[in-house]
Amino acid sequence: MWGGPGLNEVEPDARGSRATEQIPRAEHPQAGQSAAYSERPAGKKYGLLSHLRSYFFFDPLIWFYTVALGIASIPFGFFDRDGSILHAFARAWARLTMKSIFSPMQVIGLDHIDTSRPHVYAVNHGSALDIPVLYAYLPFQFRILHKKELLSYPIVGWHLKRSGQVCVDQQNPARSVGQIKSALRTLKRGMPLVIFPEGGRTPDGRIQAFLPGAFFLAIKSQVDIVPIALRGMYELLPMDTYHIKPRPIEMRVGQPISTAGLETKDMEQLSAKVQKEIENLYYGSE
Repeated sequence: MWGGPGLNEVEPDARGSRATEQIPRAEHPQAGQSAAYSERPAGKKYGLLSHLRSYFFFDPLIWFYTVALGIASIPFGFFDRDGSILHAFARAWARLTMKSIFSPMQVIGLDHIDTSRPHVYAVNHGSALDIPVLYAYLPFQFRILHKKELLSYPIVGWHLKRSGQVCVDQQNPARSVGQIKSALRTLKRGMPLVIFPEGGRTPDGRIQAFLPGAFFLAIKSQVDIVPIALRGMYELLPMDTYHIKPRPIEMRVGQPISTAGLETKDMEQLSAKVQKEIENLYYGSE
């Protein structure tokens, strides 16, 4: 679920103020890529108390919520035909998790989206806590496109299977054909889908190059893509650590991007367009 132990911290500069660093957008060969930069705090030193608070309070609480609610949801999974009950369990788990780590969320732009319509929500992936954030703050039922590796986790893997999430085997995509067809039918019936087009979490806080294939379902179902930038998540909990560093976070929601008339040959162009919009949301100011 999370990465292994380790710390990714940056010392303050010698003047005692918080240093800043220029963080460029991820470089990739897609057309239309901007060379824009954004100033971001380089980080601060977190002491022993911060580590103890995370390792002996935040982390055990999250694992407790995961195990307790996961086990409690098992009986319901056998007769939850539309996934709404299991989604409610996941939302309760997510809200408890986010309340417990003292990281207030500001949601910007979601009120401009018609959430009654099916969309593909494309989200940057900065942290293992991205998923609880989405369950806690997206006010509708959805499905998530996830990697096969997550199925190996006890309770979590069972929940993903029973709740109808879409599994993709990145090592052998041919094995995912059935899941993709099922997701396509689900989208056409009106169920929104959440995707992480980078294919995994960022190792450095920068948005990574998008995988064009992530937009196959949006094109085939001819539904709009809603870009979402989660800001502050990498700083909250980056890869390779269990050290949660509470901070304010943001969910910035952009305008829907139409796929009307697009074909699968247009995936790279669409991918570049969505990435540019998410980067604008992520790196931009207010």
